[in-house]
Amino acid sequence: MQQIINFIIRNKNFLLFLLLFGFSLLFTIQSHSYHKSKFINSANFLTGGIYNSVNNISGYFNLKSQNQILSEENSRLRSLISNTGIETDSIFTDSISFGQPYRFYTTNIIKNSYSLNNNILTINKGKKDSIKQDFGVISSKGIIGIVDKTSSNYATVISILNTTSKISAQLKKTNHFGTLTWDGRDPKFAQLVDIPKIAPVSKGDTIITSGRSSIFPKGIRVGVVEEFILDQAENYYEINVKLFNDMTNIEHVYIIENVDKKEITNLLSSN
Repeated sequence: MQQIINFIIRNKNFLLFLLLFGFSLLFTIQSHSYHKSKFINSANFLTGGIYNSVNNISGYFNLKSQNQILSEENSRLRSLISNTGIETDSIFTDSISFGQPYRFYTTNIIKNSYSLNNNILTINKGKKDSIKQDFGVISSKGIIGIVDKTSSNYATVISILNTTSKISAQLKKTNHFGTLTWDGRDPKFAQLVDIPKIAPVSKGDTIITSGRSSIFPKGIRVGVVEEFILDQAENYYEINVKLFNDMTNIEHVYIIENVDKKEITNLLSSN
């Protein structure tokens, strides 16, 4: 302990310089958007590289389970191609399924968090792969989240297991829609709110994206109704939704780009 104290006393001027230099950098980054953007991109590049290396190692030992997931997905896609007139619940990542305005990219999740209140994922594609903020992210089983920040090679995704996440979703059997949120408790469940009490809700009903935003097309699977109650005013249902995705075990995902998003956004902002 005495040696530490002596070291601090001997180098007090240099340590004070480092402290003041750190504060000046912090204030510069916070007060200038350009510097802040560059700092975020650099941080994403550094942490993304580390996460990517770790993910490559863990992915090697997880090949068996991931190959099984991909095999199941390929089987569903082959069935869909062979029976194009038959409705399916699987997600077919082709813009033809959604009337052409969507483009799909494949990527991997290299960092996944699910135990916090505001969980963020990291994927190994970024600006150089044409990935931008507010692109949707899904897996073969259902919805994952929305792209938040991007660097050249990586991007962060706001998970549906994030208390700030709000996504328009609906009952598959009707057009009654509400907002998908998360209460920060169980990673196996999300909550669908603002469904009017006149809606015919039953346990086991399928929940899908409503298509009422420019991020996700209509029909991406979310989960099934586990339980539901009326809110305090008894006007709307609060529905507990069991997610199709196991959010604690995801790796291969798809990014959705709405090709017409800019046109839609400009139209809405002009009103």
